[in-house]
Amino acid sequence: MDHDFEPSGPLPIMEMAGYDFRFDPNACAACEGACCRGESGYIWMKRSEIEAMAEYLGLGLEDFGRIYLRKVGHRYSLTEKRLGENDYACIFFDEEKRRCGVYPVRPRQCRTFPFWEQFKNDEEEVRRECPGIL
Repeated sequence: MDHDFEPSGPLPIMEMAGYDFRFDPNACAACEGACCRGESGYIWMKRSEIEAMAEYLGLGLEDFGRIYLRKVGHRYSLTEKRLGENDYACIFFDEEKRRCGVYPVRPRQCRTFPFWEQFKNDEEEVRRECPGIL
């Protein structure tokens, strides 16, 4: 099933109250998915996101969960794939195309990057991680 997402034109610059930086999502193509890979971590999923992603992929919830989720305490995270030493990627990161394979239904955690609480007072860190920071 091919789920390529191609924007129909340039995407608008994004900003959020409380953050001293802005984000240019058009820079994503040049960075090749740096926010989708790196150290091992968690990509938290809510039930509604799991349902939307399963439907998008044409899978039932049980199959989707068995293949793509890991339970951590009382929450669920997408699984990762190991690319190298201390280099992991989201299971839906397309290594060949260097982008998200489920972009239209990506989790809220992904949709809100780089406007994460941890970057609110650490603009240097987010600038190191993301070339789209303005």
